[in-house]
Amino acid sequence: MKVHPSQLVPGCVVVKDLIGKTGRPIMHGKTVLTDELIDILHRFLIDEVEVFSRLEDGKPYIPGKKEVVEAQAEEKNVPSDLPFTDFYIWTVQQYKRMFTDWRNGKKLQINQVRKLIVPLLERVDEIGLRLYNLHKLSTGKDYFYHHAVMVGLLSAFLAKKSNYKHEWIQIGIAGFLADCGMAKIDDRILFKAGPLNTAEYEEIKKHPVYSYRFVETVSSLSKGMKLAILQHQERLDGSGYPLGVAGEKIHPYARFIAISDIYHAMTAERVYQKPQSPFKVIEEMLYEQFGKLDHPLVENFVSSLTNFGTGTKVTLSNKQQAEIVFIEAKHPTRPMVRLQSDQQVISLKDDRSLYIEEILS
Repeated sequence: MKVHPSQLVPGCVVVKDLIGKTGRPIMHGKTVLTDELIDILHRFLIDEVEVFSRLEDGKPYIPGKKEVVEAQAEEKNVPSDLPFTDFYIWTVQQYKRMFTDWRNGKKLQINQVRKLIVPLLERVDEIGLRLYNLHKLSTGKDYFYHHAVMVGLLSAFLAKKSNYKHEWIQIGIAGFLADCGMAKIDDRILFKAGPLNTAEYEEIKKHPVYSYRFVETVSSLSKGMKLAILQHQERLDGSGYPLGVAGEKIHPYARFIAISDIYHAMTAERVYQKPQSPFKVIEEMLYEQFGKLDHPLVENFVSSLTNFGTGTKVTLSNKQQAEIVFIEAKHPTRPMVRLQSDQQVISLKDDRSLYIEEILS
């Protein structure tokens, strides 16, 4: 029978694997449920579980009354023992709850924010090759919630790689909160299933100010974190928003968030935009965004993203699989590759019609 997790009792036996959004089982078939395992189902916002009609001890299973379980992030112990990708998914789900509370008029509680995002940031060294794939977990429907978590995670990752030894957690928190002001944007604009018109886009451009107002009076956030939240859409050449500040007037923390924001926005699926290859995106950040973003930070970001060696298996934009055979330091996104089909060696630096679509291993 299929029941809601709130109707489960210890001793229930799961009929078949429960598959999470990552494509991996959250729980295997024939698992005997305990209080802890039932709690995990609530955390993952599972709506329905198929269990056998008899408990492990052979007694008939009588479903309890269905309840609405409010698994607020602040009321639950963070499941930090989960695999990294599953933990990331859990964090996104809890952020969605938190954001809904803000939309309903609740104030931002910084202790709840820290309790939610810091444990994930502290595992940033586990990213590895997942850095190429986490953006794939986002769909048009839930892009916004993934975006907040990914911007926080990427900002912390880049700051740590840039030797901000004592500040990278702060930068990650600021990245996570950069779009909290979107809670003040009308639903018809925020969740519009298509491109925004001029008036709608102008309203969206106010979100850094709204975000700043959310955190302005939070005494435990540093001035740098608050400025980063306000300035994360500013550009070094003055072409950004909301204030059009330029150059040294843009706080260093904001520069990390700007890079992370652009990268995830372009690589993730959105309602009106197909995802782009991470390698096409970082090329654009290197060249087309030159003068707008902090170039040394972009180079550091690119270096971290292209930290693969010879022998790495990839899929090219023409869907052919290949193996990297040589990486030129000046062109890290365009190595020489050997095609799996006919062993032909191609220089992606010379053949600009091709690019790496995906890292396989």
